[in-house]
Amino acid sequence: MEKADALRVYRKLILARRAEERIREEYGRDEMKTPVHLGIGQEAIPVGVCQMLPPGTKSFGTYRNHALYLAVTDDTDRFFGELYGKVIGEAKGKAGSMHLAAPARGLLATSAVVGTTIPVAVGAALANRYRESEELVVSFFGDGAIEEGVFWESLNFACLRRLHILFVCEDNGLAIHTPTRQRQGFRSIPEAVQGFACHVLSGDGSDLLHVMALTRQILEQMAQDPKPGLLHLSYFRFLEHVGPQEDFDAGYRARPAPEEFKRLDPVARFERTLCQNGCNPSELAEIRREVDEQIARSVRASREAPFAPPDELSQDVFA
Repeated sequence: MEKADALRVYRKLILARRAEERIREEYGRDEMKTPVHLGIGQEAIPVGVCQMLPPGTKSFGTYRNHALYLAVTDDTDRFFGELYGKVIGEAKGKAGSMHLAAPARGLLATSAVVGTTIPVAVGAALANRYRESEELVVSFFGDGAIEEGVFWESLNFACLRRLHILFVCEDNGLAIHTPTRQRQGFRSIPEAVQGFACHVLSGDGSDLLHVMALTRQILEQMAQDPKPGLLHLSYFRFLEHVGPQEDFDAGYRARPAPEEFKRLDPVARFERTLCQNGCNPSELAEIRREVDEQIARSVRASREAPFAPPDELSQDVFA
């Protein structure tokens, strides 16, 4: 990438990281009346994939959705407004952390229920087929969703109809506290999917440049041979399943050594790459300062903003 492009991507990556670090600082005040599934360690996947998507793409995600929302919107005002349950939030405070969406920017839905947005994404891709639209649909989900029947039904249908959809599995090797080996009766997710009529690539989701390269590669394959694609990207979840704390003392996984933490940290890895390729540390520090100021303004505005009036309960309700 050109230097300016690399720094722009870095800003998106650090925005996701700093926003969640600020949530960790603020959460103990008990003003955010929503559970939070923080994605520290995951950021390179949504940031890297979204960087490569064509205009007009529609995306769907999970409850671990903060980095995806910020990668699509860059909007911390509506983001923190929603977490604080205030009227300035993306959904006027009614969605909370786990159901963030930004339809005007192409992020149509995220959901707290495992696997539920996968068939909705397939439906959007089918709608594009009926409209004779070439727009792409992207479905983000965790490795736990692979064990849901709806994943296999959705994948099967998408492959049968050769829909223009990219499935992105964000694999942290855990379903809450349960590791892969205790859940999956197949050798690996890529091998299990290989038998379907789709393109499959797998790689390290902690390496931002690698994520971008794999996304570019699979989109090229989908263009040359029109059928769905699946990206399987592994990463390490730094914090507990839900909440702002570490949980290495819970006994279900070991704390990595300091050097391993550095290898697993997508922000630290990308910063090293940038500095090795002509970026000055002071340039990165300036971006971090600007991002911190943006987040501070958004948190302040959200805390000061009013809650929605009572009659808002009956607005925007469709079912």
